[in-house]
Amino acid sequence: MWSNYFVQPDDDGRIGVAGVAQGGGLGGMKGGRVQRRSQKISDSLEGKIKLAFFVAIVGVTLTVLGVGTEFWVELAQSKNFSGNQTCQMAHYGLWKGCIHTLWVADIDPERTSCGPAELPGETNCTYFKFFTSGENAVIFKKTTDRKLNLAAAVLALLSLTMMVMGSICIAMSLNKGVLFFLKPASFCFILSGVLVLLSILIFHQSVLSLLSTDHSVPLHHELSWSVACVGSAGAILIFGGFLFIILSLPFSPWQKCWPHKNNTT
Repeated sequence: MWSNYFVQPDDDGRIGVAGVAQGGGLGGMKGGRVQRRSQKISDSLEGKIKLAFFVAIVGVTLTVLGVGTEFWVELAQSKNFSGNQTCQMAHYGLWKGCIHTLWVADIDPERTSCGPAELPGETNCTYFKFFTSGENAVIFKKTTDRKLNLAAAVLALLSLTMMVMGSICIAMSLNKGVLFFLKPASFCFILSGVLVLLSILIFHQSVLSLLSTDHSVPLHHELSWSVACVGSAGAILIFGGFLFIILSLPFSPWQKCWPHKNNTT
């Protein structure tokens, strides 16, 4: 009875229609599942995202190293300026500055200015009072520009904030297995790189403003390794942000630019 019911259709073809409808429903459900699975991150794409995230983490590490150190610029007197056996030089960053008193005999004879800071001598480091009492710092009778120094520090902090937000977006993208969070992450990393580079430019302007306040003490100045770290970090962060943009595209840009020739007929 039941076999005849399923095998033999009615005259109006209702069972056949129902069978097709059921098959279509199952096919639609399977198609929906396949479509949902296609929105997930594949294993190869996940590996590429982790590699791009490693590049961004290198930029974040260099930024933290540069922002946290005080070797942004070195100011050095002439080693014979004081006319005795010692000379002074200073270096400072966003948060504090240090003054070194070095022995002239330890300095390279071919060097005209005092330094470098790695030589043994007496060191006195103090934190700037820009953020507490709002006072300017005086280095070798030259006065810093509080507004420019504050602007450079604020941009560096905003850059670090954007890096944290970008890292959170990447972590959520890998955890949920979706590509949606890659675009905001790329925006955060690119913006953080731009802010870091702007911080360097404003800091350099603050150094030039410092040197122009008093010309009684001639100083030799040069940007130090902390600025090199931060500048490299800015370029790496921008590069990492563009990598996330490329990975978030629904198609491969390489196949669009250089499509493979199809030799089959």
